[in-house]
Amino acid sequence: MYGEPRLTKDIDITLGIDTDRSEDMLACAGSLGLETLVENPADFIRSTMVLPVQERKTGIRVDFIFSCSPYERQAINRARQISLDGTALRFASPEDLLIHKIVAGRQKDLEDVKNILLKNKSLDTAYIIEWLKNFSTSLDKDFTGCFLSISEEIK
Repeated sequence: MYGEPRLTKDIDITLGIDTDRSEDMLACAGSLGLETLVENPADFIRSTMVLPVQERKTGIRVDFIFSCSPYERQAINRARQISLDGTALRFASPEDLLIHKIVAGRQKDLEDVKNILLKNKSLDTAYIIEWLKNFSTSLDKDFTGCFLSISEEIK
């Protein structure tokens, strides 16, 4: 939505709830006809904070992401509402999407970061750097330097 369109293989849905609600999510997924993709979902959720499911007819994978950190709560509050075929959906802000992709650090995510930076000129850079510094400290990896390097590369 903010960069170069590309087909992804799943849908990520950040829930804004902690893993203590995993049984509720399992029941919800079942009622929606989604099948769980792991053998022991409760253990998997506890260790990864993700419930991977798949829609039976289309085979589309959906990752429900449990989230309760201050950053995740703020990112959810910053989400932008978009109308798609008359349905209101909430998408991560471009700043939060950039943060997620830099922390993920896969090559395709870093390419997405370049495209997002090229197509979105009025980003809140201070917000991005503030959170990347926090993640750099807590995860002992230079996410801020990565962001600054990519920003400089595309100038």
